[in-house]
Amino acid sequence: VKISDLEGKAIGLYFSANWYPPCRNFNKVLIGVYEQLKSNGSNFEIVFVSSDEDLSAFNSYRESMPWLSIPFSDLETKKALNRKFEVEGIPYLIILQPDGSTLHDGVELIYRYGIEAFPFTEEKLEELRREERMKHESQTLTNLLTNPGRDYLLDQTMTRKVPVDSLIGKTVGLYFSAQWCFPCAKFTPKLISIYHKIKQSLEGKGGGEDFEIVFVSNDRDQSSFDSYYGTMPWLALPFGDPIIRTLAKYFDVQGIPCLIIIGPDGKTVTKQGRNLINLYQENAYPFTCAKLELLEKEMEEEAKRLPRSNYHAGHRHELTLVSEGNGGGPFICCDCDEQGSGWAYQCLGCGYEVHPRCMRAVDPATAASVQDT
Repeated sequence: VKISDLEGKAIGLYFSANWYPPCRNFNKVLIGVYEQLKSNGSNFEIVFVSSDEDLSAFNSYRESMPWLSIPFSDLETKKALNRKFEVEGIPYLIILQPDGSTLHDGVELIYRYGIEAFPFTEEKLEELRREERMKHESQTLTNLLTNPGRDYLLDQTMTRKVPVDSLIGKTVGLYFSAQWCFPCAKFTPKLISIYHKIKQSLEGKGGGEDFEIVFVSNDRDQSSFDSYYGTMPWLALPFGDPIIRTLAKYFDVQGIPCLIIIGPDGKTVTKQGRNLINLYQENAYPFTCAKLELLEKEMEEEAKRLPRSNYHAGHRHELTLVSEGNGGGPFICCDCDEQGSGWAYQCLGCGYEVHPRCMRAVDPATAASVQDT
């Protein structure tokens, strides 16, 4: 195919590689969008820029692609494109417009809007954003979780149908998860424990407040769904329901496990439910800004009483107490493997970090016997 044949078209430069699972996942989505656009006669083409390690991997990956590619042997062009567009991670999709303008967040736009993003102009994207804002402003639990053929959810028996309307007025967590996902397998038992604690706490308070979770499955087959959901004490959307894909797109869910919190008014409270559960456990409820401000103040006060430095049972170097204001920031706890932010105990030499609550203090001699991590 001659380069001149691409004149006047919107071009997607697709930086990807066969060896990287997120690329393979995105590739399936992109193929669907591309084929729809081509069948509609849209003036669009994609050019694959490979980061594969050898010709065999390139050919294997290329077989699944219905678009064009830079030849694998043309290293100079591939390097020049990576330099020119400052490609730091894959998958990466850059849209080149006929008028010379460039759009760099093609992956996010395809995930979020699919075929509707075409022709990828700023005017079209602003229109989509405006429609998205209107949808969120008019959002209710009913229009989120029902479709014309279904107005119910499944309970743990998987036979009783629970009306979606019965959740109106409750704080509801939408739990995107799957049995095959290792981080999900680690987080689900924690979420089950927190769920029970929140429910027990609300029963003791009275006042009509309630909390519920709805499982939004990413499982690959019915038997996996049945097995995984069988461990959960909350409600679920039926396996394979079309609303599942709509919700993932609507909330821009790019990774699982993900916990979206919907307030009693049916509006989104936060998309960071998982992170808040990891940080504050059951105290995160009801996940509102006011509650989080209170928890942050409590954490600040607690931090004043913590040792400025300490030794942890899982690491041989001294750890220093840091916050976002003095060298800290978002991190993955090296003790529990979950997200953290705010205060942390950090090894200033190698970056090892743990939540303050995960700190298992030992004397320096005991720590010194631990292998470097």
